[in-house]
Amino acid sequence: MSQKHLGHTARKRFGQNFLHDQYIIDKIVSAINPQNGENLVEIGPGLGALTEPVAEEVDQLTVVELDRDLAKRLREHPFLSKKLSIIEDDALKFDFATLVDSNSVTKGEGELRIFGNLPYNISTPLMFHLFTFTNKVKDMHFMLQNEVVKRLCATHGDKLYGRLSVMAQFYCQAIPVVAVPPSAFKPAPKVDSAVVRLTPHKTPPVQVDNIDSLQQVVTTAFNQRRKTIRNSLKDLVSHDEIEALGIKPELRAEALSLQQFALLANYVEANKLETNDAETSKIKTKKLKKKDKHLTED
Repeated sequence: MSQKHLGHTARKRFGQNFLHDQYIIDKIVSAINPQNGENLVEIGPGLGALTEPVAEEVDQLTVVELDRDLAKRLREHPFLSKKLSIIEDDALKFDFATLVDSNSVTKGEGELRIFGNLPYNISTPLMFHLFTFTNKVKDMHFMLQNEVVKRLCATHGDKLYGRLSVMAQFYCQAIPVVAVPPSAFKPAPKVDSAVVRLTPHKTPPVQVDNIDSLQQVVTTAFNQRRKTIRNSLKDLVSHDEIEALGIKPELRAEALSLQQFALLANYVEANKLETNDAETSKIKTKKLKKKDKHLTED
């Protein structure tokens, strides 16, 4: 099977699969519905399959591309070059907040509308990176492996429900919008794909006192998903404490709702604060005793 498309050889290390099916492309652009004046950002424009039809609708578009050869092609493109702001960087490390602060069209006032055909080998860590910018994002449309889309949308009780599901749904509403067969790409991947729309919540669906504690509880629970939470979370919260929160300790992680994870996270966070306060108090007491002893000796 040819790895070359439009004169460019797909690079495995970048996870490149180039979209070429015009019917699918039209459906994706329709789902994105780009409007002139919006703060549009494409991750991984590649050979421009989505870039070109989106740029036909708008005057300006920012793209983030890691592959230098592809970035060069875009700079020399007879139609796109005048409309594109090209950022050569790794999307996994890029600070997307800078596009809100410095975008020449919106002057910091427009929320980001991010889209792209994401490399499957970095899709999950990239999702977690992008979640940290959701307060600056209006929506996101991404082509992903179909199973990843199902995981993003899975609810508790579903076998595909996991860490990605919980954290994604804390930040966003996730809805699949376009199904994409392998034949739509060159080279064709071995799996089905789908486009998902992620719309950040204006107000979080649950109250979480510290997002790091939610991450800790969710990650710990799903790292041992076959175990009951009584066992998987034993280093964070006891059997009796879980029961006191109205949660059955014999449940597995996949059975817990976002609301229940938030309850556990807030309890863990409160205990951390109490422990820190107690430790601070002990340190202060020791210092005072040491000072008193020193004064007595003097």
